Amino acid sequence: MEYIKLIGILIILVGFIFKFDTIAVVLVAALATALVSGISFIDFLSLLGEAFVSNRMVTLFLLTLPMIGLSERFGLRQQAVILIEKIKGLTPGRFLTIYMFIREIAGALSIRVQGQTQFIRPIVNPMAQAAAENKYGEVSEEDQEKIKARSAATENFGNFFAQNTFVAASGVLLIASTMDSLGYKVSTISISIASIPIALIMLVLVGIYNVLFDKKMAKKYNAKNSTGAKKEKGEG
Repeated sequence: MEYIKLIGILIILVGFIFKFDTIAVVLVAALATALVSGISFIDFLSLLGEAFVSNRMVTLFLLTLPMIGLSERFGLRQQAVILIEKIKGLTPGRFLTIYMFIREIAGALSIRVQGQTQFIRPIVNPMAQAAAENKYGEVSEEDQEKIKARSAATENFGNFFAQNTFVAASGVLLIASTMDSLGYKVSTISISIASIPIALIMLVLVGIYNVLFDKKMAKKYNAKNSTGAKKEKGEG
């Protein structure tokens, strides 16, 4: 009679064939499997709740995807690009350095202004691309990919090197508990304070990195635009 425990698979199969509601089919299959396995209804609800809580981060991540789609659908990206186009003299490097600064401040205050999927793709990268086009005109596909990669890298730099500046960050708590288990008494505040110089050093390095990128872009596109202007005047 051990085969009776496979009844959940049969229920899912039948549910999919007749196109019943997916969540309802899975829940009924789970309940049937639990009951034939000797698990009470109360214990089943307890197991279901524990599974939901342990996987809630996955659930939250999936919830962000339709939100991003809706924001892009109703023009968030276009509005971000329009805003950047109104700011004169802004280059992609300067914009990404400003974002790095905001990212580190937000991280220190545990404000959720971050994420490759939630923030970089729909907002930061389009704004950096708009800054490049506003400054240099039409940008090659190769440079568009470089700006895209640089936008993603800026997020990673800010996340990796500044996340421990928040006193209750998971990394800080992990360091404190590990040090405590090894016999070293350190507070979470002291770990956060020690993380601040690292975040500042990274901000300076990213700023220099972006300045060099801006100079490279200016050299390339100023020469290209100058040559194009001469050809239009018939001087070439």
